[in-house]
Formats: sequence, C-alpha cells, structure tokens
Amino acid sequence: MHLPQRARPNRSRFAAIAACLVAATSLVACSGEDGPQRSVDRFLAGWPTGDLQSVGFVDPTGAKIAASDVSREIKDLSGELAGTPPTLSRQGDPEVVQNTATATIRVEWTLPGETTWTYDRPVRLTQGGDDQWQVIWEPQIVQEQLTRGDRLGLSRDPAERGAVLDGAGEAIVAPRPVVRVSLHPRDVVDVDAVTRELDEAFRAIRPAITPPVDLSNLAKQLGQADPDALVEVVTLRDEAYRQIKPRIYDLPGTKFHAEKLDLAPTREFARAVLGTVDPAQADDLAKFPERYLPGDLVGHGGLQGLWDERLRGVAGLSVIVNRPGPDGTLEPTGTEVFRREPQPGQPLRTTLDVAAQNAADQALRGERKRSALVAVRVSDGAVLAAANGPGAAGENLAFTAQVPPGSTFKMVSALGLVERGAVTPETTVDCPKTHIVDGRSFKNSNDFALGPVPFRTDFAKSCNTAFTALAPKLGPDGLAVTGRTLGLEGQWNVGLNAFTGKISAGGGATEQAAAAIGQGTTLVSPLAMATATAAVAKGGFIGPKLLLDPAPEPAVEPGQELKPEAVAAVREMMREVIVSGSGSALQDVPGEPVHGKTGTAEYDNNPKNTHAWFVGWQDDVAFAVFVEEGGSGSGTAVPIAERFLRALSR
Repeated sequence: MHLPQRARPNRSRFAAIAACLVAATSLVACSGEDGPQRSVDRFLAGWPTGDLQSVGFVDPTGAKIAASDVSREIKDLSGELAGTPPTLSRQGDPEVVQNTATATIRVEWTLPGETTWTYDRPVRLTQGGDDQWQVIWEPQIVQEQLTRGDRLGLSRDPAERGAVLDGAGEAIVAPRPVVRVSLHPRDVVDVDAVTRELDEAFRAIRPAITPPVDLSNLAKQLGQADPDALVEVVTLRDEAYRQIKPRIYDLPGTKFHAEKLDLAPTREFARAVLGTVDPAQADDLAKFPERYLPGDLVGHGGLQGLWDERLRGVAGLSVIVNRPGPDGTLEPTGTEVFRREPQPGQPLRTTLDVAAQNAADQALRGERKRSALVAVRVSDGAVLAAANGPGAAGENLAFTAQVPPGSTFKMVSALGLVERGAVTPETTVDCPKTHIVDGRSFKNSNDFALGPVPFRTDFAKSCNTAFTALAPKLGPDGLAVTGRTLGLEGQWNVGLNAFTGKISAGGGATEQAAAAIGQGTTLVSPLAMATATAAVAKGGFIGPKLLLDPAPEPAVEPGQELKPEAVAAVREMMREVIVSGSGSALQDVPGEPVHGKTGTAEYDNNPKNTHAWFVGWQDDVAFAVFVEEGGSGSGTAVPIAERFLRALSR
C-alpha cells in the first residue's frame, strides 16, 4: 500500500511570513519607493536649499506643520551658520516600529578656518493615514541642544601670536604700557582751542612722532560722534605721555585710559624690518575673506607681514547657542556645542641685538632725510641692527635700496688692484685735479689735487682721479669678480627681501673708470655694503643672517679666503681714512680702532646731487651708513657713524 507523498514545505513562503512577523515588532525599512527612507532623503536634499515642499511634517503631537515653516525655522536655528548649510547624508536605512521610523543622519558643517564639525542626529518619522511617511519636526534635529528660538553662533578665541625674538632669544615685542588719549564730545566747549593745545603738545614729544599726529579731522569727528561717546585721538607710549601730561591732562573733555599693548622697545625699533601688527584692514578682509575677520590682528610689512601665517597661529573657534533677550537682541546662553582649541603661533628667531639696534635708531634720529644704517657681526654675518629713517619709516632702505655706492666702492677697487699686483699702498699714484677718459672729465670733490702721492694717501683722501687712472688695470670685469668675492651680487637670503648688488662689468673705458669710483651702473644696498665690509674685516665672505629660525633656504656657503696680503693692505688703508683722511672725526671714538671709507655718490647728471655714505667696522661690528641726497659722506654720514659707535660703546 502506497501512502500519498507529503508535499514539501515552501521555504520561501515561510521566509516571507517570518519577515512580516518581524516587521510587526521591529525591522529595518525595506519597503522600496514608499518607505521612510524616501522621505528622509527628500528632507536632506531640501534642507540646504530651503525647498522642502516634497516632504510632509508634523510636530511631536502629530499636528501638521507647513514645509515653509520648517524651512524658515531651520534657517533661524542655523544662525551664523545659515550662509554655509551643512552637508547631509543618511546613515543606513531607517528602523521601523509599526507606523513609526527612526533614521540616523550625519550633519557636517564647514566652519571658518577649514574646520569641519560633524555629528549624527536621529530623525523620527510617522506613517500617516495615507501611508505616507512624515518627518516629526523638532529643533533638536539641527543640533541636540537647540530649542525653539535658539540660534547657533560663532565665537572666535584668538591664538596667541608667535613672538619675534632677538639674538638672545628674548621677545622683541612685549607688553608695554600705553595711554589712550580720548575726548568726550559733550565736554569739549572750544574744539579749536583743544585741538591746538593737543597738536602743540604732541609736536613737543621727543623723539618726535613721525609722521605727526593728524588732528585735521578731529572737529568733524567730534561733531558727528554721539555726545556721550569717546572719540579716540591717539595712543601714546607711557614715556611719551608723561612728557606732555601736565599740558593735556586738564584740557576740557580729555579722558585717559592706561593699558598694555604688545610693542617693540621703542616706536622706531627696527620698524621696517619687524613690520607692524594691526587690526585687519579693508584690503586684508577683501583679499583673504576666509582667513581674517574684522578685529583680527594682522602683520603688515617686514617680518610680521611676510611670516604672518606662521606667527598668527590658528584661532580657536566655538559654536555656541544664542537666544533672543527681552529686547530681541541675541544673547549667549553659555552653551557651547563645539570647540576647536586655538593653536598658538610659532616664533621667529632673529639675530637682532637690542643694544645695537637702539644705537642705530638713535644715530638716525636727528636725520631728516631718508637714511639707513645696517650693522653686521664680522665673525658670523649676523645682522645686529637695521635702522631706517626718518622716524618710524615703513620702507626698508637698509635692505632694498638700489643706489650707487660712490667712493665707498674704492674699498672693492683697491682690493682688486692690490690682488692683481697693480699697486701696493706705497705705490706712487698721481692725483691731479681732473682726469680725462675718452673725452669725459673726472674730477675730485671740491677740485682738490694731491699730485704724486702714495696710493694709501689717494685712498685716505678719496682721490677720484687716481682711481679712474688705475681702472684699466682691473679690466672690463675685474671689479665685478672682486666684488663677488665679498658677497656682492650673491644669492644669499636673510629672510626678507634684500638687494645684494649689481656691479658694472663689460663696459668701455669710461664706464670702467666710473665704476672704479662707485659710479656708472654699479648699484648696492646698505646691507650689501655692510656685508662686503665685514668680508674685508674678516678676510672672507660670510653670508649675512637675519632669520635663524626658520632658517632661510638655501644656506649660503662661506666664500673663499681672500689673499691675506691684499686684504691686509686694504685694512691698513681703511684705518688711514680714520687717522688722516676723510673719516678723521672718528679718531677718538671709544673702543677698538675704527676702519672705514667715506663715500659721496652722484645719482644724476648734476654733480651737486649726491648721496652720503660711510662703511667701516670696529672690533666685531661692521656697518654701513647711507643718507639719500645727503651731500658728502664726511659731512653727513660720518657724524651718524660716530653717534652709532658712541651709543654702542656705552
């Protein structure tokens, strides 16, 4: 007897039934186009643009909410972040429990400073009577600590700016006392009288404030200001304020606020080299809208400007919750929902020496024409001081001037001549009043003539005609070859823009003659001449250094040793300039013997228009002094050199 065969169970059917049983409790949505994920995706797609019309919304009580209201509230809740909506994505499929579902979304904001703030939030949904899934709207979807009426805001925590350090590793810029001088408009009865008194007082400050405090718009500022507001006039260093306090303290309407600001030792201290740190200007904000905000401190010019990114660090950033106060003004609630800690700036280590820089600044203080003084340590090339005048001038002539060196270049010419055996200090070389080269007449300052004298005397008295007569012995490029051994035209990099010089080469007889006395097409900067002078003092070129950390690249290799006999002869003649020549005013300067060379450089076709120069060294300090349109080197540059050396010896 055969029993009928039992039918095999349908496994796929059992699986479907099991899936439906699970769905009755909890399951991951898998309902295709009509599932909750479709509503979530539409919600995420419309959030950044504000177009949520394809999404249905209810509040936690089940009451319907217009999509436009949700869009508006999202924008309001986003607050300061509304202009850069987040990137949104669904993390997996929603979990469904009967007619409710929960999806996890990822919210990724891009904040200022290329900072990303990312977090996950749950989005709840409910299935309506029409089987459509609706988003249950609540402010916590945007951020878990938000409630209705809140606004996200940004708070920046400035990073500590990196210090610019001197050669001893001490901060050059440090907190120093200042006094802000302001006027209370309501209390100023006679604006013209107060303005006049302030102007006279400010002009009496010594050293003088350069440029002077401009009060030309003060009356207008006072007239336009709120009567109860303060109009700031100027911020003075404490030492300057104390000079004029008796004159301005009791003037009607004056107010004074003492505080500390990060400042260099003096107003002019290496100003063009260091640069300044000021509140962000309009062009800063326009050029780098992602980098700076109003009120940020920005480096301008010099090391502060060139290395601003390193020095300023990265500001800290917080996302906070704001809430409207009774008057509708947003006020912080004290809730911080995200924070990026500030990253302090990195320091710059320089070679500057405070005593040498102060001496250089003091030496130029009385000079009204554009001027520069650079001091370099002979033994290692460290730039000890770089001063520019008058006052706190912004242009770094000390490094970037491109001007003829005049007779200071006879130091280079003499070295080249002695190295080639053309002369010795004792060789007799005629010094007539004039010397003609291819029809061009060269003459001496004030038309002096020495006659046949030792070459050392020609050098000490700065005889142009002797040097122009010797120029052919250098050949068309001999001067350039010698100059390069002293670092001129070199590829050295001190960490700031600097001109290393351009030496005449390949010219005809007239150009060679002019180049031998520092005229023609030869151009230098004070830094280049100070470096060349240091090379003569040391007996070989060492690249100048201003920035030690970070050290500029590539590093400059030291030059070859100069011929000992030749360089010794030039040193001897440069000493004679001081003992019996055009630099004799430096004979009694305290300390080690001074060596040097004066220079008067014509810069156009009028022989009366000249720059003034002096280069020299004392002990381990080589220096160059330059005064634009300064006249004679002995009359203008030498007194500056004397002030520098005397201040340095104190």
